[in-house]
Amino acid sequence: MGTTAALGGRIPLWLKIAWTAWVAIWAPVYWKQYGAQNFLFFCDLGNFLIALALWLESRLIFSWQAVGLLLVQTLYALDLIGAFMFDKHAIGGTEYMFDPAIPLLTRLLGLYHLVVSPLLLWAVRRLGYDPRAWKWQTVTACVVVPISHFWRPQFNVNWAAGIGHEQHVVPGWFYLGGYLVVASTVVYWPTHLFLRWWSSQHAPEVSTESTRLGSR
Repeated sequence: MGTTAALGGRIPLWLKIAWTAWVAIWAPVYWKQYGAQNFLFFCDLGNFLIALALWLESRLIFSWQAVGLLLVQTLYALDLIGAFMFDKHAIGGTEYMFDPAIPLLTRLLGLYHLVVSPLLLWAVRRLGYDPRAWKWQTVTACVVVPISHFWRPQFNVNWAAGIGHEQHVVPGWFYLGGYLVVASTVVYWPTHLFLRWWSSQHAPEVSTESTRLGSR
């Protein structure tokens, strides 16, 4: 899994404990509010994988999650901030955060979306980028999206049944195939290229440490 344990203490212990404690609170609240299918959302599944990545200090898992989550989480954060500041959802997808029918605690726990992108960028900067991440995320999508498409399709998790709502323009199998191709080539691949560039801009931090340890 590309752990960096040999470098020792690259991720602060307090962050590992804090994220794990938060997940322990967040998961049962979301399960009760939204149901088990909600954990198929890439962002929710990512919370568990990020916890694992923190403890393993895994370059691969952080890179994998960054490829899958960075763009969507950033757009989510921009829409939410814009809605708070200007009372307008320029992108959409965060309207539920202002729904009084949803308990306040549940909505407050949803603020984690604001943290994910900075955390992933920081982790990739600190540990480096694993170029296998694009393949891992593509395979993940090929598993998770069909499950979302066929299991409890009324919830349209990950837009597996249609963008925003269930679509009836093309056959479901055609939409599903197109979804996977577009996600892999239009979302994941450009994000992979960006993260490779991002990591290269901060490579001296990793290489210097590696050199220092190697000289011992």
